[in-house]
Amino acid sequence: MRHGFNLPPFLGPLVMEMETYRYSGHSMSDPGTSYRTRDEIQEVRQTRDPITSYKDKILSNELATPDQLKEIDAKVRQEVDDATKQAKVEPEIGVEELAGDIYVDCIDPVIRGVIPSAPLQHISVAQRN
Repeated sequence: MRHGFNLPPFLGPLVMEMETYRYSGHSMSDPGTSYRTRDEIQEVRQTRDPITSYKDKILSNELATPDQLKEIDAKVRQEVDDATKQAKVEPEIGVEELAGDIYVDCIDPVIRGVIPSAPLQHISVAQRN
């Protein structure tokens, strides 16, 4: 990963491959335990969870205290809750906004959508300085 930051910008985008693990099933009808055990899920959660391991590194390097991390967690949960409440009361965005702000600088104004014959147009939504 550190090597990617040393690349000249003209070489194009950097692709990073990340391995993830889904703790729950695919849907409400899939508890996710028919093809793996609860012990496997718990083992992965304890040994490979990126958030847990990052918190452990922060604590072991004394960059924050457990109480400070709990405070951060509480603030983040509140932000997510507030954003969720706001999203539930706001009207849905139009399909045309799905291609908004995909690129900072518009590389290609046509964005492929799920229907090949109906591409989306890249639009700028956010205010930039």
